[in-house]
This record gives sequence, structure tokens and C-alpha cells, in this order.
Amino acid sequence: MASDTTAAQTNLHEEVTEPAERQAAAQSNVETVMTGEENTAAEAESQAALSELAKQVESLRTALEERNGQYMRIAADFENFRKRTTKEKEELEHQVKSSTIAELLPIVDNFERARAHLKPETEAEINIHRSYQSVYRQMVDALKRLGVSVMRPEGTEFDPNLHEAVMRQPTDEHPEGTVLEELVRGYFLGDRVLRHAMVKVAAPGSGTEEDSPSPPAESES
Repeated sequence: MASDTTAAQTNLHEEVTEPAERQAAAQSNVETVMTGEENTAAEAESQAALSELAKQVESLRTALEERNGQYMRIAADFENFRKRTTKEKEELEHQVKSSTIAELLPIVDNFERARAHLKPETEAEINIHRSYQSVYRQMVDALKRLGVSVMRPEGTEFDPNLHEAVMRQPTDEHPEGTVLEELVRGYFLGDRVLRHAMVKVAAPGSGTEEDSPSPPAESES
């Protein structure tokens, strides 16, 4: 009788315990499913946030490249403008200097003609000669400081870029086209021609004929 009672109690305990365990297991499964869904949703949100950030980064990179391109174009335009204005300024300065110095060259020519032709004899004449030659030397030195240099065409081949042929002399002593004499001195200003030299050039012939004038040759500036 006692054993029957014990068996009944055991069966009753099992009947009570099994539903509780099943309920706990079901609850655990529900929680697991919910946790998985929450993780999936979180991952989806993270992927969406990363995708949005990537789009923003790409947009910023594109904008930066456009700004850099604009900056490079502006910098190139400014550099070209600077070079152009510098060149124009230098060209204007050269033109002003050239035109000013060219006005002084006839004065230098007159000093040189006077030195070549005047022969002072008295002491007074010698003093006067020394005085204006001193002025001439000062002017020549000033021109040199400004970058003026003289041409030395005699004995060289005639060059229309440098020389202006005003006379031709038949000769067998020099090749045709050789500059025989500089009649009016030519000058450079820096590496440019300031004034073409007027010259006498050699022409083919016996060399006994008289000098003949030559039409001015076309020269390039």
C-alpha cells in the first residue's frame, strides 16, 4: 500500500515537472529566435550605415577632385597671365629704351666724325678737343652700362639682319658679299639690333671700277 502511494506521488511529480520543462524550453527557443532576429536587424542597419558612409566618402572625394581641378586650372591661368604680362612689360621697356637710345646715336656719330676729321693745332684747339672728347667718352660709357655694344662688320659676310648695303665695290681680293667698310656704325642693345650698320660690300669685278651705289637691302628686325 505504501509503495503504491510512493509510485503515485512520483508519477504526479513527473506530470507536473514535464510541462514546466517544456515551457522553459519553448521560452528559450523563443528568446533564441528573437535574439537572432535582433542580430540580423542590427547587421542590416550596420550595412546600411556603412553603405551611406561610403556614398558620402565617394561624394566628398568627387567634390575634392573637382575643387583640385578648378584650382589647378586657375593656377595655370594665373601663371600664363603672369608670364604674358612680364613679357609685355619687358618688351615695352625694351622699346622705350631702344627709342630713347636711338635718338642719342646721331650725337655719338657727330662726336666720332669730329674726332676723325678735326686736327687741332693750337693749344686752345687741343683743349677744346679734349673737352668734347671727354663728353663723348662719358656718353659711350653710359651707353655701355645700358647694354649697348657696337658691331664689327668689316671682313664678315653681309647679313641683311645686321647690315644695310649702301655701296658695292667690284673687287677680286674678297669674296662677293664681304663687308669691305662700315660707313655708319651699327649697334646692338643686348642681343637685339639697335641700329643696322650701313656698309660697303664686295662685288665681282676687276676692282678698278669706281664705287657704285647699292639699293638698300631688305632687313629683318
